[in-house]
Amino acid sequence: MLSDKHKLFFMLLLVSIGFGLIIFNLTIFWIRRKAFSKLHVFKYTGMDGPRSALAKSQVNKKRHDRTKITKNRFESAGFYHVTWGENYLKIKYTLLVIGLFTYYFLLPNLSIKISQHVIFIAIWVLICVILPDFYLDSRSKQLRYKIANKLPYLLDLMAVCIQTGMTIESSIRYLSKEMAAFDKDICHYLSKTNERSQIVGLEKALDELHELVPSNEMRSFVVTLKQSLRYGSSIYTILTTLAKDIRELQMLSIEEKIGQLAAKMSIPLILFIMVPIVILIAAPGIMRLLESA
Repeated sequence: MLSDKHKLFFMLLLVSIGFGLIIFNLTIFWIRRKAFSKLHVFKYTGMDGPRSALAKSQVNKKRHDRTKITKNRFESAGFYHVTWGENYLKIKYTLLVIGLFTYYFLLPNLSIKISQHVIFIAIWVLICVILPDFYLDSRSKQLRYKIANKLPYLLDLMAVCIQTGMTIESSIRYLSKEMAAFDKDICHYLSKTNERSQIVGLEKALDELHELVPSNEMRSFVVTLKQSLRYGSSIYTILTTLAKDIRELQMLSIEEKIGQLAAKMSIPLILFIMVPIVILIAAPGIMRLLESA
């Protein structure tokens, strides 16, 4: 059983973590409240001029940036219809506090050492704080790699569409529907690019697409389309050449990985094959020397 000193230590630890999270949320709430109170004063005291417009734009920009960053993070990981993404941090730290307090109330029934309590608390903090971010980052990398591998097929299809007389905008609109049966992720990004192009323009929509999928292949694709939009150059040959180059780079990457297998396989070869063989060869002689001594 834990002593009173250890129970007091855990209680203070849990209270300090909970109090810190409460202070953090209250600070965020106070900053938002102060900003909106300024907007209220500007609106109802006749100061509805440049100062009021500037304050409104700053508050709206901060809120939009926070929402956009969180939404883009989930969207880059393949979660396209997450409605609670804005409250991601609140949910994560709320679960942390609830778990710590639940663990504290279970302490009288746990007869384990103080080091084990510290390990359990560290594991719970790892699960609630670090693992969700690690999971999102891992899914984002996998999705970028998947889209980069399938991007040459999209380039070939877009080149065929443009060769038939379609514009870049119409080809993106057409492929955003037809790619649903091929790959839902590419279909989602094309649909979003098509929707955003009707609001902010195609160049801005392509920049947002590169923000969501920050890979070298996607950057080349976006730069190619933007150059064609600006200078009106022929894009069919450029798209087919780009698709060929991306395939060649992917093949070189695969060959590089295959070439690295020999060096990677040498480590288990030495540890699990050569070392036991050396032991089997040298063991009889060593045993005879020990017997003669």
